[in-house]
Amino acid sequence: MAEDINGNLYCLDCKLNVDSNARHRQQELFAMEDKQQQDPLELRAAKADLNYIRLDGNIGCMVNGAGLAMATMDIIKFHGGDPANFLDVGGSATVDQAAEAFRIITADTDKVDAILVNIFGGIMRCDVIAQGMINVVNELQLKIPVVVRLQGTRVEEAKALIADADLRMLACDDLDQAAKMVVKLSEIVQLARSVPIDVSFHLS
Repeated sequence: MAEDINGNLYCLDCKLNVDSNARHRQQELFAMEDKQQQDPLELRAAKADLNYIRLDGNIGCMVNGAGLAMATMDIIKFHGGDPANFLDVGGSATVDQAAEAFRIITADTDKVDAILVNIFGGIMRCDVIAQGMINVVNELQLKIPVVVRLQGTRVEEAKALIADADLRMLACDDLDQAAKMVVKLSEIVQLARSVPIDVSFHLS
């Protein structure tokens, strides 16, 4: 808003954020959307029905539920880390959605040094998330460490899938411990990249 010398008020700029759930009712508004002004990864996530926001940090996050995602980012910051994204897979994600979430997180390969997966399986099944992660880690041949904290529905099946996959995924039951672990691992990768040297992770 601006006021001229005569005391008249003018609107000079306006930004409108429309709830995507109202798309079917507000088609005229959504038709005016300029996708070129949007982050390509955020658009890609929206197509997969994922809620993704890119941030400035180096620790990728995949979580189910906005509240848990915020808490996960807070605890990473508390332990000295910096989240690379907000990514909420929702309460009913499929194997394909879980895999696409991982692809999106790792799209910034020079930026993401480690990944924390924090899933509480209420409606969401932990084994679905685990299978999606396994599929895409194999597909992308990820070299960065992945810390996985799973609790809830079919968690034992999920842990068995991860153990049998023999990948660079570290399972952790406690969120605080998982956050500490992913921050330390991200620091190792970041240090190695700054030298630069290649670092390989093997689970003992």
